[in-house]
Amino acid sequence: MHGRSYYLSLKRVLDITAAGVFLVLAAPAMFAASVLIWATMGRPVLFRQRRPGRLCRPFTLLKFRTMTEAQDAEGRPLGDCERLTPVGRWLRRLSLDEAPQLWNVLRGEMSLVGPRPLLMEYLPCYTPRERTRHLVRPGITGLAQVNGRNRLGWNERLELDARYAESQSLGLDLRILFHTACQVLRGRDVVTGALPDLTDERRDRIGVRVEAAEEG
Repeated sequence: MHGRSYYLSLKRVLDITAAGVFLVLAAPAMFAASVLIWATMGRPVLFRQRRPGRLCRPFTLLKFRTMTEAQDAEGRPLGDCERLTPVGRWLRRLSLDEAPQLWNVLRGEMSLVGPRPLLMEYLPCYTPRERTRHLVRPGITGLAQVNGRNRLGWNERLELDARYAESQSLGLDLRILFHTACQVLRGRDVVTGALPDLTDERRDRIGVRVEAAEEG
C-alpha cells in the first residue's frame, strides 16, 4: 500500500510538471491551431464534452474542434468523415487536437497516462473487468493507444485499459510516454474516422443486463 501511495504521488508530480512544460512548449502551435479553427470553422474553438473520470465522476473534456456542425435536410448531424475539415484532419494527424487536455491534467481530472475517457453513455456497456478502467484517472495516452490506437476493436482496447489499471507503474507510464512520442513523430496508427459505437455493438449485452435487473 505504501509503495502504491508513493507511486500515485510521484505520478501526480510528473503530471503537473510535464503538463506545465508541454503547455509552454506547445503554446505557439496551440495559438496557430486556434487561429486556423476560428478562420475555417468559426467559434467555438474548443470542443467540450462531459466524460467519466476516476470512479466515474464526470468532468468536462477539452479538445480543439476538428469537425463542423453540418447537418442533413432533417437536422441530423452528418457523419464524422463528412464533417471533418482539412484543418481538423491535420490536427488529428499531429495529435494536436488533444493538447487542451493538458489543462484537464493540471486540474487533476486526467493524467498524462491512463485509459482514454470515453462517452458517458458507454458506462452500462462494460463488463465487470472492463469497469476497472475507472479505478484510475483517465489519460491523454494509454496502453491501448500505443498498441494499435483506433485500429483496435473494442474488446482489445478495453482489455488493455483493464490491464493498465491492474498493473500501472512508473516504469510502464514512462514506456507508454516514450512510445506515444515515437508514434506522434512518425504519424503512425492515426485513424481519422470514428470507432463503431460501443452501445450499438453491445446492445444485446445491455438488454440482457436490463432484463436481469428487472427480474431481480
